[in-house]
Amino acid sequence: MQFTMAMWMQVVIIPFLVSFTCVWLIHPAIAKMAIIRGLTDNPNARKLQKSPVPVMGGMAVFFGIIVSAGVTSIVFNSYALFTCVVTMTVMMYMGFIDDLVGIKPWIRIAIEVAVIGFVVIMDLVNINDFHGLFGIGKLPVYVSLPLCAFSGVGIINAINMIDGVDGLSSGLGIFICFVFGCVFFYSHDFTMAVMAFATMGALVPFFFKNVFGHLSKMFIGDSGTMMMGIILCIFCMRTIDNTSRVSRAYPDLGVIAFCMAALSIPVFDTVRVMLLRIYHGRSPFIADKTHLHHVFIRLGFSHIGTTVCINILEFINVLSFFLTYWLGASVTLQFIVVVLTSFTTTIGMYFFLSYLDKHHRTNRLITTVSVYSQRFVQQRFYKAMTRLMDKGM
Repeated sequence: MQFTMAMWMQVVIIPFLVSFTCVWLIHPAIAKMAIIRGLTDNPNARKLQKSPVPVMGGMAVFFGIIVSAGVTSIVFNSYALFTCVVTMTVMMYMGFIDDLVGIKPWIRIAIEVAVIGFVVIMDLVNINDFHGLFGIGKLPVYVSLPLCAFSGVGIINAINMIDGVDGLSSGLGIFICFVFGCVFFYSHDFTMAVMAFATMGALVPFFFKNVFGHLSKMFIGDSGTMMMGIILCIFCMRTIDNTSRVSRAYPDLGVIAFCMAALSIPVFDTVRVMLLRIYHGRSPFIADKTHLHHVFIRLGFSHIGTTVCINILEFINVLSFFLTYWLGASVTLQFIVVVLTSFTTTIGMYFFLSYLDKHHRTNRLITTVSVYSQRFVQQRFYKAMTRLMDKGM
């Protein structure tokens, strides 16, 4: 099947441009409202900012995705966008309430499980097939449903917990949505491709405002990360389900390994953090400063330098998967390579950098990168971008 210009317009270009434009235009108004109403994230011992920052960035991203989905539906009919919109709305409001007054972890988990169940019922998709991984095929319902709930909750909270420095969660979100969007598009799953590129388009202007903005800076907040988490959860469910168009189009591609590679940094870093908290007798849900991005900051990296480095690690993980696939490896070997690579770039990297930090040792490459990342924020380009982002504030 050849991809016509009309397909590119309907599935890729229109969703991206509409969401991008909407977020770019509405972002200043939401930032002003958040400041006036005092809807800010205030600094404390755990957080890295030094002054209150508006925490309604998720609402701007939500607005862009919703409008993009609506506009796209005029030229591209897709029932599955309804499920995405409903689940995004629930998660966005839950995250917003959590940002303002806090929600107990068990209530959050219960709502997340309910939302995942809604997707399973409405779209008839599930994590119900291993597609030959370790010789395992379709899973029975009593295994697939708990696995889907557990995996979905894990994905949502991994995205939520990775949000720690400027541009990190949105930068990872942009890259992950791009990867999923390309795979969905070339597998002819155009519904999910629309959602992937719409989400990507909404995150790009937020990323620039978050990284370069001063007056216009907003945090994406739990409302944004929880919303991103459910979108990525749906992407994984659609990719892994036994009706997956990805597995039909590319039967030798390990869909589970692909999903794990795409979400490797958030998932592996979150698993490490939660296990360490449990090991030290603390609740896995009590926030601390033991994430991968925290150790980069302690070593002297700027926020943008930390974001760039972690995105490079994410790129390495995804590249290792595709190289293994293109070399003709089995789905099991693809999975093993992804696990080993992701373990090295997240858990291994964390302990290596922590060792350097603890023993006050320096690595020439790390020192050079951290110095340049700090100098970057003092350069003319950075200041010019700040003026552009704050225009209209």
